[in-house]
Amino acid sequence: MKKNGLAILVLIGLIGYGAYDYVTGATKETIRHQSSATNEKLPIGIEKGQRAPNFTLNDLNGNPIQLADYRGKKVLINFWASWCPPCRAEMPHMQQFYEDYQKDTVILGVNLTSTEDSPKDVRPFIEEFGLTFPIVMDEEGALMADYTVIAYPTTFVLDEQGVIREIFRGAINYEIMQKTVDAF
Repeated sequence: MKKNGLAILVLIGLIGYGAYDYVTGATKETIRHQSSATNEKLPIGIEKGQRAPNFTLNDLNGNPIQLADYRGKKVLINFWASWCPPCRAEMPHMQQFYEDYQKDTVILGVNLTSTEDSPKDVRPFIEEFGLTFPIVMDEEGALMADYTVIAYPTTFVLDEQGVIREIFRGAINYEIMQKTVDAF
């Protein structure tokens, strides 16, 4: 009799837990959908808490790449130039971070091509540092102006919905990238 009573209590407990888990799981899903819808209502801009403006630029091979291609992943938009000493110091950290986090985070390198002596300087820089993350060319400087890039390098950190969560003006290292991306 005691065993049957204990079995019934365990069964009731499991059913109760299952119901609780089902309800809270549905709540989390509802919150996720509401959060996504709320993010779509956020203004587009270049400040923290705003949705980053979409853009399309060509990579080194002339293929168009747009920011929206990476929706659903965290994105570090890194503006850099080959002649920039802080950019050179930062690149090994960027590459290592990309290798370690590429499952759910992408680094989108934006070469400030309009500031280069020659666009031909870009490929040797990429090869020198063994960069494998996507790199696009801001040949006219329009994106640099749109994002008000006044310091090199500059990195915008976006969440999975394209909302700007952090902005760094100046070089950052692996630990800063890690702490920033892990915070959201």
